[in-house]
Amino acid sequence: METSPNGMTTLSGVMEVLKERGVDHELRLLENGQLEDQDSGRVYNPQGMKIIRSYRFEGDSNPSDSAVLYLLENADGFIGYIINAYGAYDDYEGDLFDNLIRNLPVEEREF
Repeated sequence: METSPNGMTTLSGVMEVLKERGVDHELRLLENGQLEDQDSGRVYNPQGMKIIRSYRFEGDSNPSDSAVLYLLENADGFIGYIINAYGAYDDYEGDLFDNLIRNLPVEEREF
């Protein structure tokens, strides 16, 4: 989990900082494996996307508070994020999400 004095210790804190930095595109994984921008409805293929940063959150008292935010970038420079709870509270059924994350190249960098 990213921890710093600028509010990036909670999921909402990270989302607020990302918004301040111009990243306000939440992606949702569709059943066909594509990613949809929740605001614009634009659909992206995961090919060409890479994970540039990830943030993991663990709830202090409730396992349902556990989540991971992945910051994704495509070849055109579009940056969006996808959030998923993990464990028993996973947001996606089956292996679709896990396969997506496993197959995306990772280029962790400061953002």
